[in-house]
Amino acid sequence: MKASTQQRTLSNIPLSVLDLSSIAEGSTARDAFLNSMELAQNAERLGYNRYWVAEHHNMPGVASSATSVLIGYLASGTSTLRIGAGGVMLPNHSPLVIAEQFGTLESLYPGRIDLGLGRAPGTDMITARALRRDFSGADNFPELVSELQSYFEQVEENNTRPVVAVPGQGLEVPMWLLGSSNYSAKLAGILGLPYSFASHFSPDYLEEALHLYRSYFKPSKYLEEHYVMAGLNVVAAETDEHAEFLSSSLLQQFLGLIRGNKAKIQPPVSMDNLWTEQEKMMVNKQLRARIVGSPEIVKSKLEDFVASTQVNEIMINSPVFDHQERIKSFELISKVANDVK
Repeated sequence: MKASTQQRTLSNIPLSVLDLSSIAEGSTARDAFLNSMELAQNAERLGYNRYWVAEHHNMPGVASSATSVLIGYLASGTSTLRIGAGGVMLPNHSPLVIAEQFGTLESLYPGRIDLGLGRAPGTDMITARALRRDFSGADNFPELVSELQSYFEQVEENNTRPVVAVPGQGLEVPMWLLGSSNYSAKLAGILGLPYSFASHFSPDYLEEALHLYRSYFKPSKYLEEHYVMAGLNVVAAETDEHAEFLSSSLLQQFLGLIRGNKAKIQPPVSMDNLWTEQEKMMVNKQLRARIVGSPEIVKSKLEDFVASTQVNEIMINSPVFDHQERIKSFELISKVANDVK
């Protein structure tokens, strides 16, 4: 992967999709998977670059817990779209098992699989302990990444290495490091890996993380120049008012996190009577990078974001309750990015 050195604008960078395979109130995980497939197929038709699903656990509104299984399902229904993990929470797993899983996916869908890696558990600490029999994994994240990389390396026939990943060995599965703070930014730079920052829920660290990543970046066999992608919550609709109404499902989701309430994705409502002023301030602070509005507003704010950050790619999360409204949101975003009337 080689990044372009030209000044980046909205019109010359790729857009991608982040999907948690959200379970809406009144629906099931199966419904969420079918919706994810339809959204992925539409994303491919619209020219989105990649489609990532994220590992979460013990969350009633998120169905993407078995991430590699879901990636295989989505890849089977698409043909050109890159499908990947955004990400696999590596300390929850044996690196060998992840190498075998993604080696299998790459063998089935060559050239279309991405492996994004995070160090957080993707859940609460009680569930994390249920996932991890050895809870020291997060502290050893660099070692886990190195071990995983080694399983994808080509091994000579006369090599005496006792454990190899089959499939996996010798396959070029692009690996990314993911972050919502500064830790993985520095590590991704040192290792010469592409980096994806979660500004859709951690905007306060964005500027510093990008600076650290670019400052520490060393060219590697994986990447000649630094390459960074940023996540954004974007909800587009024909009018600003309707977009704001649709985005209330996202606001309710984060309000629930603040209150410690886990729930499925809720239908849009007026937020006026749902939160206190303090809660409103807390939610809006965490989601201050969100972009919500008509196509004109969305285009202007996306252009401003690219101009100020010079990211190589944007990954869009559009958490809308109604599935057809969600597809419409991605259609409008694609149109503004490609300047289609």
